[in-house]
Amino acid sequence: MTAAFKLTSTDFRGVISQRFFRNFLPLPAFSKFRVGQTLPDFALPMVGQRASIKLSSYRQKSVVVLAFTRIFTEKQYCPFCYPHIMSMVETYKKFDQLGAEVLMITSTDMRQSKIVHRDLGLEMPLLVDSSCSIFRQYGTGQALGAPLPAQFVVDRSGRLTFQHLFSFAHPNASSERLLWAVHNASH
Repeated sequence: MTAAFKLTSTDFRGVISQRFFRNFLPLPAFSKFRVGQTLPDFALPMVGQRASIKLSSYRQKSVVVLAFTRIFTEKQYCPFCYPHIMSMVETYKKFDQLGAEVLMITSTDMRQSKIVHRDLGLEMPLLVDSSCSIFRQYGTGQALGAPLPAQFVVDRSGRLTFQHLFSFAHPNASSERLLWAVHNASH
C-alpha cells in the first residue's frame, strides 16, 4: 500500500455514475446456487493482463475463491469491505500455500481498478466487472450505488463448496473461514 493511501477520502468524484444508478435500488443477496452445483463460467478482464480470465480455466488445476468486493471508486471503499480486502491481502500467501487461487472481483472500471490494485498492493488477480453482470449472475445483491460483497469457494471440478452472501450481521466471510473452506474443498 502506498504511503499516501487513506481509507477516508473526501473526494467523491466518480461515485455518481451509470453504475451508481443501475445499482441504487436495494436488492437483497439471494442464493442462486446449491453446494455441489457447478457454477456458471464467466470471463472478465484482469488488471495488468490483455486477455480475460475465465473461471473454467482453473478447473482440474486449483480451488478458487471468488471474492466479490464492494468498492465505489478508487478513493471510496465500502467500510465493511475495506477491512476484508486488507485481510485477504494479508492472508493471500496462505491461500497460495493451500494451492488455491483468489480472484477478487470489483465493479469499478478498469482505470479505477488499476489504481485500487496499485494502492492496495494486491498480489491476487483483480477482475473487473464494471457492467455488474457477473455480480447479478451470482446473486450478490445491490444497494446504494454498488453491488454487495459475496464469497464463493469452487473446487477443482468447478463445483460450489462454500458460499457467503452479504448480511449486515456478517458482511463478508472472514479470511479464516475462507481458508477453512479451501482446506475442505481440497480434500
